[in-house]
Amino acid sequence: MYTNHTLIIKELEKSIKFNNWNSFLSFLPKGSYLVGGYIRDIILGRLTEEVDIDIVVPFNAIEIGKKISDNIKSKFIILDKKREVVRIILDGISIDIANQVSTTIEGDLKTRDFSINSIAFLLDKKCLFDPLNGLKDLELALLRTHSEINLLNDPLRILRCFRFVSELNFKVDLKLINFLKKNKRKLYLVAKERINYEIHKIVHGANALEAVLLIKKLNIFGSQNLYKDSFFLDLKKINYAELNQNEKEEFLPFFFITQILDVVSLEELKFSKVEIAKTNLLRKWHFFLKNKNIAQLNELDRFKLHQELEMFFPSFIFYLPQNLRFNWLNRWRDKEDKLFHPSNLLNGDVIKKYLKIEDGPILGELLQYLSKELAYKRLNNFDEAIYKATQWIEQNAPKCD
Repeated sequence: MYTNHTLIIKELEKSIKFNNWNSFLSFLPKGSYLVGGYIRDIILGRLTEEVDIDIVVPFNAIEIGKKISDNIKSKFIILDKKREVVRIILDGISIDIANQVSTTIEGDLKTRDFSINSIAFLLDKKCLFDPLNGLKDLELALLRTHSEINLLNDPLRILRCFRFVSELNFKVDLKLINFLKKNKRKLYLVAKERINYEIHKIVHGANALEAVLLIKKLNIFGSQNLYKDSFFLDLKKINYAELNQNEKEEFLPFFFITQILDVVSLEELKFSKVEIAKTNLLRKWHFFLKNKNIAQLNELDRFKLHQELEMFFPSFIFYLPQNLRFNWLNRWRDKEDKLFHPSNLLNGDVIKKYLKIEDGPILGELLQYLSKELAYKRLNNFDEAIYKATQWIEQNAPKCD
């Protein structure tokens, strides 16, 4: 991490030159400055795929933004006409330009969410301005706000605290923790889609577990009864090392979502139908196995379990008894294991052609039966599948008088 002003300025100027920003910086009036996450990430030496630049100008943000957009042939969006906030999008880079709202730069910086986002780079003077000690907080990896009112102006910033824990592994200032406890309900004043987006960012961070643990500790979503639901596990006791790195990246985010939100909350917060359906399946099989010894599952139940959970099985393994996890996970990793990856030797069109049956429930049941037979290694080839299908039809097809 850079802590020396000269080094930070050098890195900022190198980045500006590398990204060829000079093509639009010339349109900015004196007194304009960079601020926010871009400077923070340069200081942290953090590279991200999404480049978001925040620029504050003394006046005429809309007019200036339009001139820049026309000059560099980019997309131009007015985000807030009254406050004059615009966005320019070019080659995956998002540039937000806004008017200074206070009479001084320091006044403006004091209205920002956290001290680590309140460091300004004055473009004409080529110097850093850090009145809220954001550099020190970056060095301490501490999340702190100058004013709680700044967070209440946009309650989504309550969730942003957890995002910084997840993405940057920051600690949260004790005063800020107390604020979160008192004001968490104000989060529901925010558009549901924005909350949804922020939650997805949190669970995909490198330190998502720490953020999720803090969310649960402060009970950000729901009542105490929600967290007593037996579907929610003790996340501190789980051995996440059972998953490899690819599995962690692909399946832990969804698992964490199911640990902080129930199905009703998922629906309210506009989560996708797929996410809600998957959560319902996790709950279904968790409670099924709580009431039934897993070693005593009959063939059909075991087959259905793997059929329904196949696409996201690693999200479910933490609900299994410890002694089964390693074996079941390794079998799931084997794409040729027909129990953990149910498939079929015949498709519906082939069955209809050979057995002269039509689309309908019978065809669906037959395909399910053949897939189960293959899963338990009672089918080896096409001919055996046709033979078993014929037998099954004779026994199960409706009889006509």
